[in-house]
Amino acid sequence: MNVPKVVGWAKGHRNALVVVALVLVFAGGDLLLNRPKGLGVQWFTIPLLATGFALLALLFWPTGKPGPRPTSDTLAHRFLWRATLRGRVVPFFPLLGIAVVLTDLGFNAFLSATPGLLTHDQVVLLLGGVLMAYPYVPERYGRERDFVLLFVIALASILVIPLALLRLVTEDPGASVDAYSAFALAPQTSAILNAIGVQNTLIYSSSFGAPGLGFYTASTRQYVEVYITSACSGIYSFAIFASAFAAYVLTEQRRLTPRVAVFSALGVFLAYLANVFRMVVIVWVGYRFDTQGIQNMLFAHSNVGWLIFLAWVAAFWLLLFRFLPPSAPVKEIVTPRHRGAFCGVCGIVLTPAIPATRCTCGKFYHVECLLAEGRCPNCQAPPSPSLAGSLSPAA
Repeated sequence: MNVPKVVGWAKGHRNALVVVALVLVFAGGDLLLNRPKGLGVQWFTIPLLATGFALLALLFWPTGKPGPRPTSDTLAHRFLWRATLRGRVVPFFPLLGIAVVLTDLGFNAFLSATPGLLTHDQVVLLLGGVLMAYPYVPERYGRERDFVLLFVIALASILVIPLALLRLVTEDPGASVDAYSAFALAPQTSAILNAIGVQNTLIYSSSFGAPGLGFYTASTRQYVEVYITSACSGIYSFAIFASAFAAYVLTEQRRLTPRVAVFSALGVFLAYLANVFRMVVIVWVGYRFDTQGIQNMLFAHSNVGWLIFLAWVAAFWLLLFRFLPPSAPVKEIVTPRHRGAFCGVCGIVLTPAIPATRCTCGKFYHVECLLAEGRCPNCQAPPSPSLAGSLSPAA
């Protein structure tokens, strides 16, 4: 296998492979956090995660030449530049990361009723680790570095900060994300099920500490109670998607246009609707197909639920790349394209998204790569003077 060619092809089709990699990582992460019962489906966790991270590794694999530089003038860059006081705070990120880790460990050891490292603790520790590593990531991977930092900040903002505020306001150290299920998931699921003919009632269990739905199955009229606990709420899948989506928009877009704002709001709202739809399908399967016990509903919970959510995530990200492409740092140059041609300097496959040109000797190059090289590596001919003026000032 020609590894440089594979890496060059992957980097040239970055958007499509990012979608595939994220879907695979989401699937593996969801199976890891919400382990299905029975059927051995949990064994797919490692292959899904391994394949997803392998694709991401291809995208970050260095080439002989760096290739065209992505613009640094993005929403993420400007936000972090101002938030870190023009970068003056960045050298202190490792100390801040250590403080975050020690604070979480200290809280668990001395104050928490559940001292184990649960999901929210893992998010905090991940944030601390990213802060410690951030200043040491090469500038060449500045956009990817910003993406990871903004992703974990958004993840902590969705999962950790609201829970901490809830515990502070209610003075209940045992408060959990079940509050999300009680107010933003169970009532909506119940209303939709009643609308489609699945009569049910909202219930609450003090022993489970979570809301639920009570209903009678269609065939045997068996009474079933379903409680939406933290693992069943889908809040973790929603948080991962929303965080990745927000980080992607910030690191790829240069301006907050109305189109970007509408697409961002729509993406988060549709992710919420997808989570409600997931719960509706799970309960409907139990109502329609269970006769003895709730085996079919458990099967739907363990498999159909996350498949629905991940299928929607994949579809939405594909639409995202179609209708909200990254802000182009350069103007497109109309030149002959040869399908499957690779840049003769950086080795990355040519795509219409990045301006390219063809030398008089027939070799193809990214415009930026050829200008940086100074002359054609094949025939030593200098680039056309008109190419230098083809790049926008922001490039």
